[in-house]
Amino acid sequence: MNTNRYFPASRPRRMREQDFSRRLMAEHKLTVDDLIYPLFIVEGEQQRESIASMPGIERLSLDLLLEEAKELVALGIPAIALFPVVPAAKKSLNAEEAWQPDALVQRAVKLLKQQVPELGIITDVALDPFTTHGQDGIIDDNGYVLNDITTEALVKQALSHAAAGADIVAPSDMMDGRIGAIREALEDAGYVNTRILAYSAKYASSYYGPFRDAVGSAGNLKGGNKKTYQMDPANSNEALHEVALDLEEGADMVMVKPGMPYLDIVRRVKDEFGVPTFAYQVSGEYAMHMAAIQNGWLAEQPVIMESLLAFKRAGADGILTYFAKKVAIWLKQGA
Repeated sequence: MNTNRYFPASRPRRMREQDFSRRLMAEHKLTVDDLIYPLFIVEGEQQRESIASMPGIERLSLDLLLEEAKELVALGIPAIALFPVVPAAKKSLNAEEAWQPDALVQRAVKLLKQQVPELGIITDVALDPFTTHGQDGIIDDNGYVLNDITTEALVKQALSHAAAGADIVAPSDMMDGRIGAIREALEDAGYVNTRILAYSAKYASSYYGPFRDAVGSAGNLKGGNKKTYQMDPANSNEALHEVALDLEEGADMVMVKPGMPYLDIVRRVKDEFGVPTFAYQVSGEYAMHMAAIQNGWLAEQPVIMESLLAFKRAGADGILTYFAKKVAIWLKQGA
């Protein structure tokens, strides 16, 4: 009798021969429950604005946002993330528009929670859409982002989102200590069930360009960078340190951003902490895929599905992706 544990006794291809056995041994699955859809919102009515660097993605006024939200609920998408396009007249050095109760995000949240309460609403807590300089915080005379005064502004912004009804506030600014300050403020104000999704490992990446076009901060940034507060792409251990701090301060979930170039970080975070871990397939990733798809270099559905399955394999519990609606439709069709 052949007791050899290797070939030909062991033929891994046996299990790959037919579809049924491939399905039975699949280690990971992508479902609609994994998807979060980022949406850009603008002032006005019946406003639908295309974004040149993000083909197929549009900025929507609140009336059209509501229509979109109802479609997403019907598709089973559990949550959306809102990102505002702020008119130039409402931008300032200190970003005061960010926490006004009647500002665009706050009105959007109120409308959505009234009309589609079952849809989870995630709001971005960051000042870059609201500053005249495009940085994520309040700057000194040398253009350096000041940590503590920025944190005070972020707390006010987060509280205003919670008051409007946001389910999850997501500080994406990378200021030190802001998670603890926001958690304490939410508790003191009685918003004990408002969750915090901390962008804990957010890198100073070159993949954010189309997003900055979408929210209108690229022109304000004027070629500047965010390296004094976002993480160095060279660093991996530092990400674990950042995540540990945010969890200690009261984060319920953590985010790794960008996504595909940083799947090693997703895996390390999930293995180390075992907490709800999210990843963002950012605008640059979307733009690259779409450019290749539109040029006929990649097949649309299989490559998008593969890219998102890679997030699941790396350990992501939720994926922010601009492909969410398209993928939800495919999944409903049995993809």
